[in-house]
Amino acid sequence: MSFIETLRSAFKGGADGRVPLARSFASPWAFAFDSGGGGRAPFDYNRAVRHAFLENPVAQRAVRIVAENVGTVPMLPADDKALALVRATSAGQSLLETLAMHLLLHGNAYVQILRDAGGKPVELFALRPERVSVTPGPDGWPAGYRYKVGEQAMNIPLEDEDGWPCLVHLKSLHPADDHYGAGCLAAAEQAVAVHNAASAWNRALLENAARPSGALVCEGGPDHHGLTTEQFERLKAELASAYQGGGNAGRPMLLEGGLKWQSLSLSPADMDFAELKRAAARDIALAFGVPPMLLGLPGDNTYANYREANRALWRLTLLPLAGKILAGLEEGLRPSFPKLELAIDLDRVPALAEDREKLWSQVSGADFLDDDEKRVLLGLPAKGETK
Repeated sequence: MSFIETLRSAFKGGADGRVPLARSFASPWAFAFDSGGGGRAPFDYNRAVRHAFLENPVAQRAVRIVAENVGTVPMLPADDKALALVRATSAGQSLLETLAMHLLLHGNAYVQILRDAGGKPVELFALRPERVSVTPGPDGWPAGYRYKVGEQAMNIPLEDEDGWPCLVHLKSLHPADDHYGAGCLAAAEQAVAVHNAASAWNRALLENAARPSGALVCEGGPDHHGLTTEQFERLKAELASAYQGGGNAGRPMLLEGGLKWQSLSLSPADMDFAELKRAAARDIALAFGVPPMLLGLPGDNTYANYREANRALWRLTLLPLAGKILAGLEEGLRPSFPKLELAIDLDRVPALAEDREKLWSQVSGADFLDDDEKRVLLGLPAKGETK
């Protein structure tokens, strides 16, 4: 926009007024689900991260596959200073990898733009999303952000005195919320709970000689009236101390007269928990956009081989996520780098080499196109131009 257009817009009041947004003062991540529905506990982000990322191997591997690949995605040439900001690590963390993980788990990613005395960006820092909340203005549109750690709070304005953005807010689309995005973790929470419960069940079986427990049956005569309270409590204490746990598995039991040990077994219906665990693992992979084959899940033959699964991962998950992150960073850095374009170099992605080879062959064989038109179709600048 030229200076005259800017001046005219200032005197005329700018564009038409924006529609108001819902003023959500509390982050929906505090209570994402209604606690009154079927006894389901409210969604808690920190608890869900602990159960999924720290305790569940399927969820952690799925998130790491996506985040680490986004963090190392090859990029097309651009401004060296801007690329250095994007590729740099802040507080020991890769920026792109951290943002990808935040978007996957939380659905929101926040990048604080730190500037020097001259107003030039010197660092991009990814903020913990659960610590950030939107500060809406009178019309509901974001007027700033609030970062809170414990009792300390910091207000981050939307723009500084010069009109440059102070923070970039990236979010996955949430169709029912104006301020916050929806993460994959909320959708995968129930599958993670099922998978963790099945693992706990397997561990409990192994600690008990890989079989369910049994029952003590009292086989007294017709005049026998069962155990007294004192006998019952003593027997229960002896069983707990001498026969329960993995260290006591297989230990012979010495029973008094009238008592008989009756072993229990699993029915075929009870054994369905193994298939339930595999189904939960596939649901977790589905929520995070990772083909189950890449996670080594048995019984999944959706893809003919790993190469097809890897190509699907890049096409359906990695490229859209990386493109969203790069587009948001490009928009936030555009005031300082007017001609900045952050894009993925598809020719350097090994998983897409076969697709790119076909494209190059098709474009090269198009005799009705000149060299410049072919270069444009391939995403390359025309001869004599710099991208």
